[in-house]
This record gives sequence, C-alpha cells and structure tokens, in this order.
Amino acid sequence: MPALLLLRYMNSVDPITNNLPRRRAGKVVFGLLAILVPALAGTGCGFMRPDQLQMITPAALNQVMQQSDILLIDVHTPEQKHIPGTDHYIPFYRVGSHLDIFPANKQSPIYLYCKSGHMGNWAARTLLSLGYTNIFNLEGGSDAWLAQGLPKPSL
Repeated sequence: MPALLLLRYMNSVDPITNNLPRRRAGKVVFGLLAILVPALAGTGCGFMRPDQLQMITPAALNQVMQQSDILLIDVHTPEQKHIPGTDHYIPFYRVGSHLDIFPANKQSPIYLYCKSGHMGNWAARTLLSLGYTNIFNLEGGSDAWLAQGLPKPSL
C-alpha cells in the first residue's frame, strides 16, 4: 500500500517547475519512510541477537559463577562498574582485536555482558563470526543483575 501511495504522488510532479506541490511532498516523504523503516528493521543490525547466541539470566549466571571459574567479559562502552568476577573489560567494538584473551578452544564458554544486553549481542556476533560457538550474553545486562539484588558491581 505505501508503495502505491508513493507512485501515485510521484506521478503528480508539476511539469513546469518539476517540483512536487508542498502538501504532496510531505506525503511522498511519509511514503518513503513507510517503505524504508520496515525494510531496514531486518537488515542484521549488530545489536540484534544472533540466532546462535545463548542468553543467560542473572540468577543462572550467578549460579554458574558460584560453581566454576568462567571467562566473564564486560563489553559495555563507556566503561561501567563491573559485576564481581569480571575477568576483562573490552569495548564491544574491539572484541575482534583482543583475541589473545579468548581461549584457544573455540568451544569453551564465554560469558558477555553490558548495561542492557545490546552491546553484548554485538560482541557475540563478532565472536561467532570468528568461530567461537559457546557464547552467552547476560539477559538484560548489568541493569537486570542489579534489579535482581545480586552483588553490586564495582570498578
């Protein structure tokens, strides 16, 4: 429907000035937005959760941390207070340039978090593209961790 609307008004250009009448120009812009916004929404934005990414709740992450030594990385930028037990801080957009801190075994579990989860998704996308297969992202990020009353982050 928006495409038909756009075509209808595109054909109504003033033949003398080669301009759209003002009221129609706004409708053309609206028509373009109606077409482009939904199309761009599914373009693989880095902040969208990759299909292979495993999400972990704050309570489950806390339990895993109590039971074993894990690799926990804060990928939020700017740097924030870290959940106790965090091993490294790496901005989400620099994960690919710090491969020396990641395990050689690409099936080893890696736990990521940021403030809300979106930057963790981006970092996970990078690690998955590099062949790592066992990536976890903290669902809701450190905000969810705090909301559940788990140990307070520190610097």
